Amino acid sequence: MNKKQTINYLSISLILSFILIGHCKADDDVNRAKQTLESIYNYYSVKGSFLLRETFPFNDSHQVTYLDNAEQAKKKNEFSYLWPFSGSLSAVSALYEAKGDKGYLDMFDNTVLPGLKLYWDTVRKPGAYASYIKIKPLPDRFYDDNVWIGIDFTDMYLSSKNESYLQEAEAVWKFIESGTDSILGDGIYWVEQRKGSKHACSNAPGAVYTAKLFMATHNQYYLKRAKELYSWTKTHLQDPDDYLIYDNIRRNGFVDKKKYAYNSGQMIQAAALLFQLTNDSSYLADAKNIAESAYNFFFREISPEIQDNFRFLRSGDIWFTAVMFRGYVELYYVNKEKKYIDEFRKNLDYAWLHMRDDNGLFNSDWSGQKKDNSKWLLTQFAMVEMYARISRL
Repeated sequence: MNKKQTINYLSISLILSFILIGHCKADDDVNRAKQTLESIYNYYSVKGSFLLRETFPFNDSHQVTYLDNAEQAKKKNEFSYLWPFSGSLSAVSALYEAKGDKGYLDMFDNTVLPGLKLYWDTVRKPGAYASYIKIKPLPDRFYDDNVWIGIDFTDMYLSSKNESYLQEAEAVWKFIESGTDSILGDGIYWVEQRKGSKHACSNAPGAVYTAKLFMATHNQYYLKRAKELYSWTKTHLQDPDDYLIYDNIRRNGFVDKKKYAYNSGQMIQAAALLFQLTNDSSYLADAKNIAESAYNFFFREISPEIQDNFRFLRSGDIWFTAVMFRGYVELYYVNKEKKYIDEFRKNLDYAWLHMRDDNGLFNSDWSGQKKDNSKWLLTQFAMVEMYARISRL
């Protein structure tokens, strides 16, 4: 471990503590985000490294279920896969956007990015982030993993104007673009090594990504691609009855009709962004339709077991919920509709009191009734992101 790593590892808690002390009058949601981020680095950090564990308590025999490679998923891994680690970018970026605190720029540059760089693969061209750090055989590279990272870099550029973030975002886009072809008329594949399906989780955020790249560069090509990817996803993966988004379409045209919160949420965000960029009211109508259906689908009815009068978010991947929330936030910026934001706020307030354990880490059941024996890294980053984002509303 070199001197820089030693200083960085030891200073994470000090940085976060300084930020907390310096802004003791900040609103509750920002403080919740900060406290949770500190808990993450307390319990998931790997001593002498910028990398993080996948779970707490750590179990190197933990097998992930989100890879398209059974052999790779069986491996014992000391560190987190890229997808959970990438939550650190979103969390720190959202906190920086919330208050403009330069401490988070330092954390992004000196803690998050050195870890992220360990996933960067230049053996295969174009360069991209691999699903795991450099091992043999080389790990798969997922287009959706890279899309999420590209969005975070673009967001960081838009909020900080640091040109290096924009350069990184455009470099990642080159990899994403290499994952498109004319089969099914356009669309981004899911994984580079097995181009068998095109997923909503690559294409809906692909539209968000390119819309944001247009905002950053004013390059009309990005706006064109945002419209095209949005249209492709709507045509191939939207349920015509309730406007929600299916999971993926295979090369043979078979559609997997499972519905996940983040896919519909990203289409809400893409539509809201495209409305802002084009003033085309059809995008706003789309965003409103998807938002109402997603509200009815991904929120439960009012629960009789609690006194509070609100609808719990359905159990599931907390990060999916955080990405869906991005869509509702973007729509709120357009139409100031508070209904959905208020329901998220009630869930987040309840979560702070009922979902956390003694270590300040979150379980995955919004009602607080079920407890997780193992807590996933990405769940924790998702909570940081949501508290940071809602603090601005």
